[in-house]
Amino acid sequence: MKRIKYGVALFLLAASLNGAVAQKSKDGWQMLFNGKDLTGWKQLNGKAKYEVKDGVIVGTSTVNTPNSFLTTEKNYGDFILEMDVMVDNQLNSGIQIRSLSKPEYMDGRVHGYQVEIDPSDRGWSAGIYDEARRGWLYPVDLNPDAKKAFKKGEWNKYRIEAMGPSIRTFLNGVPVAHVIDDMTPEGFICLQVHGIGNDAKKEGTQVRWKNVRIKTTDLQPSPPANIRVVNNLLNTLSDAEKAQGWELLYDGKSAAHWRGYNSTEFPPKRWSYNDGTITVSKSDGSETGNDIVTREKFGPAFEFQFDFKLTEGANSGVKYFVNEELNSKGKSGLGLEYQVLDDERHPDAKMGVVGNRTLASLYDLIPSEKPRNSINKIGEWNNGRIVVQADGTVEHFLNGQKVLEYKRGSAIYRALVARSKYKDFQGFGLAEQGNLLLQDHGDHVSFRNLKVKRMNPKI
Repeated sequence: MKRIKYGVALFLLAASLNGAVAQKSKDGWQMLFNGKDLTGWKQLNGKAKYEVKDGVIVGTSTVNTPNSFLTTEKNYGDFILEMDVMVDNQLNSGIQIRSLSKPEYMDGRVHGYQVEIDPSDRGWSAGIYDEARRGWLYPVDLNPDAKKAFKKGEWNKYRIEAMGPSIRTFLNGVPVAHVIDDMTPEGFICLQVHGIGNDAKKEGTQVRWKNVRIKTTDLQPSPPANIRVVNNLLNTLSDAEKAQGWELLYDGKSAAHWRGYNSTEFPPKRWSYNDGTITVSKSDGSETGNDIVTREKFGPAFEFQFDFKLTEGANSGVKYFVNEELNSKGKSGLGLEYQVLDDERHPDAKMGVVGNRTLASLYDLIPSEKPRNSINKIGEWNNGRIVVQADGTVEHFLNGQKVLEYKRGSAIYRALVARSKYKDFQGFGLAEQGNLLLQDHGDHVSFRNLKVKRMNPKI
């Protein structure tokens, strides 16, 4: 009798457990961490210590070892991933998604998309970094309102939505980053302990993870968020960008939005536009008014973003509020200029005043302050962005990081113009609207992903 009751009890327990599992999986969520051990995970690259304590994965930093990665044994493509994270204030970490490790790539170095865990004051947590590959894809300078979402010394809830080429991140319910990128559609998930070099003061610092779960079916994205979208698909607009009012100024095939400076036609020589880039080829270095400008004018408030690729020693520029009525004396069109330059090899970088002719500077007026590692190598693509507010405030960005800010028409602005090469042009840079311009400075330079967003009614 007891044996029968015991059997019944076991049956009922099994049924109960099966019911619990069925209930648990009804909404599609699966736990990646069982709360007891590291089953389903393996460690790659560095030798930081990973262990389970009180239902939490604990990663402990170790000196003289590279970045360490606790990776899932399975690969994942489209998913929603959630977890809670707590990190010591002295340590940097990250969550890798769609990541790879191949013998032929840097001897098995883990590489791929990383969602940042950053307790520092710069506030880039939940930004998107491309580990061991392209660097920052979405620094949180692109979404300043999200910089305060991370809570130091507390548990923070991360949510990552990866669906097709779209990757979105949320931190404690705050939308942080949105990248559209198709370089890696599938890969493993990692919990990173960042290398600390030989810094003995950081040895033993820790990062903790719990409630690690994933959903791979019946995926429903969060409602659209009005944050910047970084779209790395060439010469396209995503639905999110269209909804925000972005316009494409080059589709990779046609230059319909562009014409020659002081001309109605696209230049017949040296400019090309049908291979996915708008490119000007090298000449003898002279400027003969061979710039191209948009057929439309923009202002007083807009954003313009563009990718550019320099060849060694090249010089060019992206100008805005261009005024064709000003006499440029046969040289480049006149307007405010985002400098595009090989700082290391072109002599213009050492001219002007305090570096105000270097890459991303407001040419001949204000130098850019470029953070370390903010510039991609010559021959690689860089991203520039110009933001003009209705009150005259202007910002320059390089690869997502703000490098300068000024206000058109301010006393400081007028003083800078008065000592510059533009001093003889009355009202320089103060027009309510103007053309955008890509400069021919006689060097081989390419542009792509040319997009503009008006922040005022269409003119």
